[in-house]
Amino acid sequence: MSNRTTPLDPRLHEYLLGVSLREPAPMRALREETARLPEHNMQIAPEQGQFMQMLLRLMGARRCIEIGTFTGYSTLAMALALPEDGRVLACDLSREWTDVGRGHWRQAGVEERIDLRLGPALETLTGLLEDEEEGRAIWDFAFIDADKTAYGDYFECCLRLLRPGGLIAVDNTLWDGKVADPAVDDADTRAIRQFNESLLADDRVDISLVPIGDGLTLARKRQ
Repeated sequence: MSNRTTPLDPRLHEYLLGVSLREPAPMRALREETARLPEHNMQIAPEQGQFMQMLLRLMGARRCIEIGTFTGYSTLAMALALPEDGRVLACDLSREWTDVGRGHWRQAGVEERIDLRLGPALETLTGLLEDEEEGRAIWDFAFIDADKTAYGDYFECCLRLLRPGGLIAVDNTLWDGKVADPAVDDADTRAIRQFNESLLADDRVDISLVPIGDGLTLARKRQ
């Protein structure tokens, strides 16, 4: 029994992975390829990908939005958790990074479930909201993992697009502990602090900040 979250040192983290991670070969191959990039820390942890898959399966999700695809590991995790007619609409700016994932998506047999939109995510989301079909509240899940100063705008768009009971997952909300350090005052840290504080007072959603990866906030749309 414990009244607080158990901290994970490297040994305990390796144990966690050893007794719980069921990572399909295409996901592992993509993670290993991404690990060779200088920006590899932008990828979510494998245990977070598996946790998100669990959420999607529990929800019976079919339509997902992803803001910030990077090399497509989280995209692949979500696509694998969806039924054959499921869809992940993935938003990113970089063809170079997203091209890393395409072959792995194909190898996993889920490339047809992924609709990659290259361009500013807010423009893509605005286009969805203006579309007579896509703009209806038909989306089940949204994952936000992009530029931190735009988190609030992404969240508002996704909340409008989600069905009642839909779920938004927001990454990096613990920000390597910098959110709790008053000596850190850069724009990204301020933006995440502001987002976290605003969500606490937002009665449109039920929330839980899960200490997995770099902090994953879950916000369930009430109505």
